Amino acid sequence: MPVGSVRRWSVGCTSVAMTRPYQSARYFCDGAGPGPYPRLVDDVDDVDEVSEPEEAERGPAKRDRTARLMRVASLLNAHPDGMRPKEIAERLGMSVRNVYRDLRALEGEVGLPTWAEDGRWGILESAFLPPLKLTLSEAMAVFLGARLMVRYADKYDPDLASAFEKLAASLPDTLREHVARSLDVLQDASLDADFIGHVRQLTRAWADRRVVEIVYEGAAYEGKPGERSRRVVRPFLIEPSLQTHALYLIGWDEDRDAMRTFKIERIREVRVTPRAFEPPEEATLERDLRRGWDIIADQPPAEVVVRFSPAVADRVLETTWHSLQRTERTPDGGLIWRSTVSGVIEIRLWILSWGDDAEVIEPAELREQVRDIHGRAAARYVDE
Repeated sequence: MPVGSVRRWSVGCTSVAMTRPYQSARYFCDGAGPGPYPRLVDDVDDVDEVSEPEEAERGPAKRDRTARLMRVASLLNAHPDGMRPKEIAERLGMSVRNVYRDLRALEGEVGLPTWAEDGRWGILESAFLPPLKLTLSEAMAVFLGARLMVRYADKYDPDLASAFEKLAASLPDTLREHVARSLDVLQDASLDADFIGHVRQLTRAWADRRVVEIVYEGAAYEGKPGERSRRVVRPFLIEPSLQTHALYLIGWDEDRDAMRTFKIERIREVRVTPRAFEPPEEATLERDLRRGWDIIADQPPAEVVVRFSPAVADRVLETTWHSLQRTERTPDGGLIWRSTVSGVIEIRLWILSWGDDAEVIEPAELREQVRDIHGRAAARYVDE
């Protein structure tokens, strides 16, 4: 390696710098690498330009930075032979120092695999998916789906913001204005760097079909305290929940030898292993997921029967609440609703939301739970 050059590695830990006579070595680790082994890149530019992290940005500044990172990434993607930071600065009207910071952020924060050699920086060809050409109707469908995510997001997601920016670039002015308003909503959410990093690692593991090791903080439930445990999981899916406004990892827990659901907010550590796994049969996975009411698909199936009063029967019929539901009108104008679901934890919340217009008929366990909850709630409103 030439005297005075800088070598960068990217795997999954914090930045560490080591110096030797006439030579500096710097290792950057963000957990987004493709495997357990670091990737070597050479950078002969001044390492001091990238040594200090940029402070977290909020509000409009955060949106501006997201757009700026996207412009840098697009420019590098258009130059497969790479560009010098000075050239990038001139093209985008930036300072060279900010270019270095953005180049570091592209890999450390956004998770794009960058390379640097002989003073030139670039992005690996594998970093981008092929361009997607959408009709106006298709773009509207994608926008509505992303808009739904924004409405329920309780954290700022730079990947979602970047996707919105890219979508806006190819939309007519009317839809572009809607995208801008959606970003205004998203920018007010808090930034959770650990959560974002874990989602990116799990996404890569899911895409590459790699087993992950996680440290999971179980939640307290029905008076039982949660426990922290280390788990080895084959990631099958990453799914959002409308009920909890959270993301979940659904996969095979090798320690329990069963499918399990993990709330990503409760995952404290993630390590992507080099070990590959074969995905489950689509038919089997789809069958299990169809039974889930919202996210949980790893509980024993339960046949649930609910009687709805005539006052809400029409409203219940307006929506298909579950893919396996069956309904039957009663002579008094009420409704019998049936379905087979995975456990009763999630559907119980839905039943309770109908108040005294819903009566659980089966199973007996769920009927008792709902009865007891209503009883405790009523007791709180008794005048002393």
